[in-house]
Amino acid sequence: MDDLSPSDLKTILHSKRANLYYLQHCRVLVNGGRVEYVTDEGRQSKYWNIPIANTTSLLLGTGTSITQAAMRELAKAGVLVGFCGGGGTPLFAANEVDVDVAWLTPQSEYRPTEYLQHWVRFWFDDQKRLEAALAFQLARLDRIEALWGDRPLKEAGFAIAPESLHTALASHRVAIASSPSTTDLLTLEARLTKQLFKLAARAVNYGDFTRAKRGTGTDPANRFLDHGNYLAYSLAAIASWVFPAGTVVTWMGIATPTG
Repeated sequence: MDDLSPSDLKTILHSKRANLYYLQHCRVLVNGGRVEYVTDEGRQSKYWNIPIANTTSLLLGTGTSITQAAMRELAKAGVLVGFCGGGGTPLFAANEVDVDVAWLTPQSEYRPTEYLQHWVRFWFDDQKRLEAALAFQLARLDRIEALWGDRPLKEAGFAIAPESLHTALASHRVAIASSPSTTDLLTLEARLTKQLFKLAARAVNYGDFTRAKRGTGTDPANRFLDHGNYLAYSLAAIASWVFPAGTVVTWMGIATPTG
């Protein structure tokens, strides 16, 4: 039987899945490629399979533990995982569905509503969203121009032709200034990213390179890019979470409302 890919595990829609598990006094782990929970009965340990492809939620109550490998498989299958008290309440923390990295975000019924109010006020104003996106894009270009010409990178063999990099970034700055929407900015970002990949591949004599989503197989460049993306998104999530709502954070020269 062929191995299942993560996408195969998501073919059952969440609204059509049959199972919701509440577990207590057990361990959740990967055993023989399957996600199972283990209970101790006397001197024996009994293993019970969790059909993750047909599971919507997994609630872990008192006396439970879960391994990193199990969280990885549950995230691939799009299973919502939460830590809770006895009987399933209250919910202490839960991770999002359909994520590559299983983030467990703290839950509290008593957080101030200002968190949501500040975020909604910013997010649903199209002009403010566009202004923030423009600022981030321009700051990103400044950061790339400064770091890609850094001496340690050159000494490590990553030597980008300065004129090629400057030309690519300069033309992108002009295009950003006239962008009418965030959708247009996303298109511009995709074009610039392809240019940067090409410059980077040429600088290290990598040869032909094609960016693959969730790069797999033997291509080290795609694997490292995936890993770098996970780290970058993780740092961004941490920074966004710890700042109090409504404050203005100056990051890379940008004044950004958080919440």
